[in-house]
Amino acid sequence: MSNLFAARQSPIHGNGVFAIAPIKKGTRLIQYQGKLLTHKQVDRMYADDVETGHTFLFTLNEHFVIDANTDGNDARWINHSCEPNCEAVIDEDDDGDPTKDRVFIEAIRAIKPGEELTYNYGIVLEEAHTPRVKKLWACLCGSKKCTGTMLQPKRKKKQA
Repeated sequence: MSNLFAARQSPIHGNGVFAIAPIKKGTRLIQYQGKLLTHKQVDRMYADDVETGHTFLFTLNEHFVIDANTDGNDARWINHSCEPNCEAVIDEDDDGDPTKDRVFIEAIRAIKPGEELTYNYGIVLEEAHTPRVKKLWACLCGSKKCTGTMLQPKRKKKQA
């Protein structure tokens, strides 16, 4: 248990994580933890869940995904926001071992006690962003800058 934050019910969605003490900009709050899986393992395990729009899966790198459904910690309860106060930072292993890469959640501004910790999930799907898909990945952050979806614009393909 951290002395900076606590998990509890959220007005955004389900559970959330809230500051219980002042948090300074740049503070590394928590490591996103869970079982390390390959992308193929995730595709097999969660093939039936693609229609839920709810996930504790965090893409770590091109090889692995962190599955916070197994051995996850409070980081999995940090909700998405279009106007976040935190960001996810991937710490790559110095020796280039992708199994040792890690994800940390860090404050990108000062956070007051009582504020919910949030970060932009940065979800990019290759499939078309149809109204059905956007509804599936709806954002409920309540920010004045809310886009209504957790989906990010597709990456532009480089022309040859």
